[in-house]
Amino acid sequence: MKKELRSYIASLLEKDERMDGRKLDEFRKPVKVELNISKNAEGSAKVTMGKTEVIVGVKIDVGEPFPDSPDRGVLITGAELLPMSSPDFESGPPDAQTTELARIVDRGIRESNFIDTKQLCIKKGEKVWMVFIDIYSINDGGNLIDAAALGAVAALKNARFPEYDEKTGKAKYGYFTNKKLPLGKDLPLTCTVFKISSKLLVDVNNEEESVIDSRLTVTTDGKNINAIQKSSDCELSIDDVDKMIDLSFKKYKELEAVLK
Repeated sequence: MKKELRSYIASLLEKDERMDGRKLDEFRKPVKVELNISKNAEGSAKVTMGKTEVIVGVKIDVGEPFPDSPDRGVLITGAELLPMSSPDFESGPPDAQTTELARIVDRGIRESNFIDTKQLCIKKGEKVWMVFIDIYSINDGGNLIDAAALGAVAALKNARFPEYDEKTGKAKYGYFTNKKLPLGKDLPLTCTVFKISSKLLVDVNNEEESVIDSRLTVTTDGKNINAIQKSSDCELSIDDVDKMIDLSFKKYKELEAVLK
């Protein structure tokens, strides 16, 4: 069955066509971001890309800094692929796909220096703000990585600090301030480019994703490359990589417009 599906998809791609009628470099519609999905999180967003739906929450807490960065706050990203979102996902500890998803989103934000972690320091070596990004799949219609990454940036932009209790040294949950996170102006946005046979395409659906040869996830701020992650064992030529990076930059403005 998979062999027949791949043959069908590849035959369409040879004519620069896709199963749903899109161009090879076209995102599914709608690409939509909804904010304030959770009343309890400091920031939250829901991203819809075609049939793919992801919710991302940001929780801000007070904790201790890492020993090697006593004057910087902490960023921790986690993901949960809920069984209700796909028959392929199971309950239990994070598997390789879940871990990879969280790491790709985390790396794109971290390596871009989007969050000024020095401004998250409360008292050097003792107390800092900790930013937790939690990703939840609601429906896996393909390309969860780009949806999750877009949701993470939207939720961070939407986040507000909780009140800080000087006496206890703890955050007062449920009491929100108007202070936003210290974020850069250039948004780290992620675009994954997939290769099937000799063709490169973006925003794959479930069927396309099941037969890909390789993928390259690129996070950029519109000017610079912040992070790159290659997945699968299939080799990519230098020419492939150059074209994939160029395509990621090309789609940046489109993703940026969704957030604005």
